[in-house]
Amino acid sequence: MTRLAVVTGGGTGIGRATAGMLAGEGYDVIIVGRRAEVLADAVKWIGPQATAVTADAADPAQIPAVVEAVAGRPLDVLVNNAGAYIGGDDTTLDAVAARWRANLDSNVLSAVLMTTALLPQLRRPGGKIILTSSIAAQRGGGGPYSAAKAALHGYGLDLATSLGAEGITANVIAPGYVTDSEFFDGRMTPEGHRKRVDASVLKRAGTPDDIAEAVRWLIGPGGGFVTGQIINVNGGSVLGR
Repeated sequence: MTRLAVVTGGGTGIGRATAGMLAGEGYDVIIVGRRAEVLADAVKWIGPQATAVTADAADPAQIPAVVEAVAGRPLDVLVNNAGAYIGGDDTTLDAVAARWRANLDSNVLSAVLMTTALLPQLRRPGGKIILTSSIAAQRGGGGPYSAAKAALHGYGLDLATSLGAEGITANVIAPGYVTDSEFFDGRMTPEGHRKRVDASVLKRAGTPDDIAEAVRWLIGPGGGFVTGQIINVNGGSVLGR
């Protein structure tokens, strides 16, 4: 039977590139996201091996639709890529609480719920769990977003230690500045772009394909002995940790 992968946040950017890479490697791919029209466009781009489930991964009531789509098949790869920077008004404590909860829900709870729901289906041995973090988790600057992405690091280490005996690996990829995604959603200025490029020792921005290639390594033979790691793909913007 064809290998199976699930990619949350699979409609755009890193998620879409990763899903396309997985399809090219011969996987059936289920992409998950909140916008049906965006997912439909991604499925058309990825090809016939892709199907889509419209669901908010941070909503427990919507997760069963993904489990139903897996349909009892062994799951080889789970890429928890869904997440976003959520801004807001911090002028009141209620507003601060709302923004922190929204960032934690989008970036952490989404991964926890999806992983928990699909854990029984993960192939044993051989299943791969990948969490998408951010350079912001290691150098700050994103407020609750930085904190939420850092929480994924601890969660990934916990998954690695608890599932290792079953032959399942769990790793975190922490991208640096990546263009061709919706992350900045009109917030990026030319000055901001130049600053981020200059911060990279390679003097270029990353692309979604750069992150997809890191996923390719982790799910392939070369990544079989790699687990419990934070994999930095940031062009040298943060060194050695």
